[in-house]
Amino acid sequence: MSSLQLILASTSPYRRRLMGRLRVSFSTIDPDIDETLLPDESAVQRASRLAQSKCEAPSATEALIIGSDQVACLDDEILRKPGSADNAIAQLMRCSDRALVFWTAVSVRSTVTGLHKQRLVPSEVQMRSLALPEVERYVAADNPLDCAGSFKWESLGITLFQRIKTEDPTALEGLPLIALCDLLRFHGLSLPLSAQLIEH
Repeated sequence: MSSLQLILASTSPYRRRLMGRLRVSFSTIDPDIDETLLPDESAVQRASRLAQSKCEAPSATEALIIGSDQVACLDDEILRKPGSADNAIAQLMRCSDRALVFWTAVSVRSTVTGLHKQRLVPSEVQMRSLALPEVERYVAADNPLDCAGSFKWESLGITLFQRIKTEDPTALEGLPLIALCDLLRFHGLSLPLSAQLIEH
């Protein structure tokens, strides 16, 4: 079993909560990277680049550093976090009766070996036909202002969907745990841990 410290390079409370499901000790750091969209960069390229950049965050300890990023797109347009209720409502109405694709990348780098590996998980969300009053109610209730796509699927956002297609449901929340566990095994950390090592 790897004895390296686990570091989640993220300030996201959603990713921190997901990481906690693995019941393993970890710390978090702010990756402090430039997330400016590059010219002609696709959603896949952006998610992959940012996840890799995050796991390149410096560490003073021997560690496995985890970086993850998610990019939502409607057709070929990358959707931003709405930032305001009005923007969230407008974004959701544009997505009515259409399919969104979320590209979630997770990268793990060993500071000891220098090895880096990444997985990219697509998730397709088919939105049902939405009426303005219900979208307004949803945004007021769930406040999804910091969420790409303007919804929280793990909360009331599920009421807006017709169907979801993904190999890893946690990818929609921003950290694909199935893929992450596979990457950790690659680096020598097999989960779940033995009972005496599990975080309670």
